Amino acid sequence: MKQTFKAWSTGRKLCLDLVNNYSLEQLNKIPAGFSNNLAWNLGHIIVAQQMIVYKGSGLSIHIPDAMVEKYKPGTKPTAAISQAEVDELRSLLLSLISITETDHKSGLFTTYTERTTITGFHLGSIEDAFEFNNYHEGLHLGMMMSIRKFI
Repeated sequence: MKQTFKAWSTGRKLCLDLVNNYSLEQLNKIPAGFSNNLAWNLGHIIVAQQMIVYKGSGLSIHIPDAMVEKYKPGTKPTAAISQAEVDELRSLLLSLISITETDHKSGLFTTYTERTTITGFHLGSIEDAFEFNNYHEGLHLGMMMSIRKFI
């Protein structure tokens, strides 16, 4: 799991470095041909991780329900977000790593509800969930790298 957490942390830092280079207006811009923006992708990876890892383990999440509703799979941006919300997403991006690592080390993740994702990945354990989360976040980092070329 040490390498899984290291990969996760590296990916999240890359996301943060990417969004730190853009203005609020640029973070909210949805380029032609895309259905979302940099800000939405940032919120989505935060929400998805909480759902995949914590909800999948039957545990409470560390983010507000309103954030889940705004960034869960199947959503897209409906309005520009504020600088305060961008700042909150930036903060959560890294702070949730240490919270999750601590929870894992303390043995909080004792069960996992087995399922197959919409993309066909079978998640049978918390370890599977962490691996899938890294894959999922990598996809969204790639999407963010594509979006940035058009803003």
